[in-house]
Amino acid sequence: MYIGKKVELREYRIDDIEKAQKFINDSEVKMLLHPGIPYLYTYQDEQKWFDTITATKDVYSFAIETIKEKEYIGGCGINNIDWKNSVVEVGIFIGDKNLWGKGYGTDAMKILIRFIFDQMNINKIKLKVFSFNERGIKSYEKCGFKKEGILRQEIFRNGKYYDDILMGLLRNEYIQGLQK
Repeated sequence: MYIGKKVELREYRIDDIEKAQKFINDSEVKMLLHPGIPYLYTYQDEQKWFDTITATKDVYSFAIETIKEKEYIGGCGINNIDWKNSVVEVGIFIGDKNLWGKGYGTDAMKILIRFIFDQMNINKIKLKVFSFNERGIKSYEKCGFKKEGILRQEIFRNGKYYDDILMGLLRNEYIQGLQK
């Protein structure tokens, strides 16, 4: 368990499956997560995903839980690890829309960043964010991420094309941020 100011990152539990499925099937949440067609997940789909989580793979999935209420509110994790080049790709979602824009995602990302740099000895963290996700972009910038590139008109949502923004954070930038 890794603790921040508002949330902690913990293991996923069987009790999280039903809520996770509900979060993932919310149209606003789904629109921010998947580049493909936003198809609905069944309880069995979520159960299969849960059954694949293991500490022995190079994928790390964390449940995000509020410290005060002890409520599961979303998830984050490391989706790809390139050990040779010391680069990881991360993702995050807050499924409880009542908590959007209140710092829970930023706090969770800061904990994940600390885990990656302090425990895994990684040099770079990268992520992708859709250009219409302005709240997410601001959160990532608060965490120290910088825009590195734009994949123009990469995402089709609600009858319109949007850019996919590539962002990255280097270990030395993280360390410099700690010294401020």
